Amino acid sequence: MLYGLDDGAHTFEESLDMVRVAAAAGTTDLVATPHANLVYKFEPALIRERLEELQAAADGLLRLYSGCDFHLSFDNIQDALAHPQKYTLNHGRYLLVEFSDLLIFKNTPEIFERLQNEGMIPVITHPERNGLLRQREEELAAWVEKGALLQVTAQSLLGQFGSRARDFSRSLLDKGVVHFIASDGHDLERRPPKMDAAHAWLAKTYGEPMAEALCVSNPRAAVQNEPLPAPAWDSPPTARKWYQLWR
Repeated sequence: MLYGLDDGAHTFEESLDMVRVAAAAGTTDLVATPHANLVYKFEPALIRERLEELQAAADGLLRLYSGCDFHLSFDNIQDALAHPQKYTLNHGRYLLVEFSDLLIFKNTPEIFERLQNEGMIPVITHPERNGLLRQREEELAAWVEKGALLQVTAQSLLGQFGSRARDFSRSLLDKGVVHFIASDGHDLERRPPKMDAAHAWLAKTYGEPMAEALCVSNPRAAVQNEPLPAPAWDSPPTARKWYQLWR
């Protein structure tokens, strides 16, 4: 969303147009999450400056917050442990964690535990788009049992990242280990910041309570630095098998 920081918007005008697209699709609150990895440097002062610039120009269309797509690397982990609120959503406790496509650390449970001990809650981003994580469904569920959370990309549910991402994201939904759906918006055409189609698909396929939880209630709690609410249903929302692993 914030221009000139990574592989997202290139200009201020593009950032503002993305805000307009998101608002027109029903989004009320949006977290800008520039990358922190070996390619893109995470610069809090510049992020704050551009966020304030964009919020002022948005003229009340929606509320903007800062966060980070935090690449799980040694240097990032050490910096996050030293500065627990530097990379988190709205400087709270929820930390978006992006895994490498080439390597999954064997000590990931210990890394998550260290982050949690410093008050952070790891939110694993788009596991359905990571070939290595797609081979570790049981491990993902085990990490959730230990307090991690999962975020799936809206377009994945609709097959726009291919059949493997679609099928895996739906398998995660069936197991009850998904906590957030996010647009992961990067631009205006290929990856626009739109959530309405995914919300409608979730409501039709799994029921309105789940759609509201994954697209509204849980994201609101994360932005407001609050615990996630309990699921708003007493039984599986479809005939598919469910495991209530919500935190």
